[in-house]
Amino acid sequence: MISEAAARIEALVGDLRAQGRLGDPRIVAALHAVPRHWFAPERGWCAPDGPGPRRAIDRAADESGWWDAVYSDASIVTQAADGAADPAAGSAEATSSLSAPGAVVAFLELLDVRPGERVLEIGTGTGWTAALLTALGADVTTMEIDPAIVSDARRRLAAAGADALVITGDGAEGVPGGGAFDGVHVTCAVTQFPYAWVEQTRPGGRIAAPWQPEFGEGHKVLLSVTADGRAIGPLCGAAHYMMLRSQRGGFQVPEDTAGAAETGTRLDPRQVTDDGSDAAIAGMLPDVMAVPRREAERFELLLADTGGTSWARVQRTDGAEHRVLQAGPRRLWDEVADAYLRWVGWGRPERSRFGMTVGPDGHQVIWRDDPSHIITPATERST
Repeated sequence: MISEAAARIEALVGDLRAQGRLGDPRIVAALHAVPRHWFAPERGWCAPDGPGPRRAIDRAADESGWWDAVYSDASIVTQAADGAADPAAGSAEATSSLSAPGAVVAFLELLDVRPGERVLEIGTGTGWTAALLTALGADVTTMEIDPAIVSDARRRLAAAGADALVITGDGAEGVPGGGAFDGVHVTCAVTQFPYAWVEQTRPGGRIAAPWQPEFGEGHKVLLSVTADGRAIGPLCGAAHYMMLRSQRGGFQVPEDTAGAAETGTRLDPRQVTDDGSDAAIAGMLPDVMAVPRREAERFELLLADTGGTSWARVQRTDGAEHRVLQAGPRRLWDEVADAYLRWVGWGRPERSRFGMTVGPDGHQVIWRDDPSHIITPATERST
């Protein structure tokens, strides 16, 4: 199947290049050096990173369909419910996967690994990304919390001839005993960046990771570590990854709205989630979670704080005002509406104008245009 694999890799490379998502010829060579099918499960759940149906794949039952899935821009779920459910069923929560090639390539280009650099990878998964990093010449240490996933990844990496050190452990804590890495490559989303990653990166080193704030979409982030122990960098586009296990959260808004205060708002709740203001709102309200619900012609925005003290429901209507229900000591819709309108007052800056700083105390802040222009939950310090 070598010739078929080579042809499929070239077709995938062509598709990614046509979309403007692959420009580094070194990564193209790495994709050929460690073919994706070496790291694909025999059975799994194919989830395209874009349009297209989600479906089960089974190499024994439909080999042609399996090959099509493996060399498409789709993630393949390899574990569900932390191993308690069949990943090919597509019904339980996905907890590990072979990431979509477009997403993998985007983060590899962002990190820009050079031969000889020491790289710490957080989230081994099947091992494919670790293999690509080794093919790019990096000295790779990769961490995975699930022993069963570690065992499978070690087997696949050994078969591929990829010399990566695989460690079982919680990636949030970094490598036991510390380290001095030139780069950190993260394959799971985080809301709060573990400071261990900053501590274990040399000054001038990079951390490429998916950031999933409580509010809104996920973002690719590229942080550079400074001599004074900070990590600073911009948001670099959208990213959708599974959460780091130790940072999984829950979202609950009661169905029973008795006792909630009812008011109205002229602000369309769809705008708050659809206009690109989420990075700004996440900076101003880091502890506010939002879930938009769209059903046919109906739209409802659910809000809750991470402390579990307050919640809100904002229901779009056909009238001049939309219905607002709020409960708890905070008025979350009022806070979110104020943050959104502050963003509007700034001239609706795009997500790419925002960035993040992680400080020596592990505290992270969001900034606009310049790291000195910090956004705080209360007020914006910049002008």
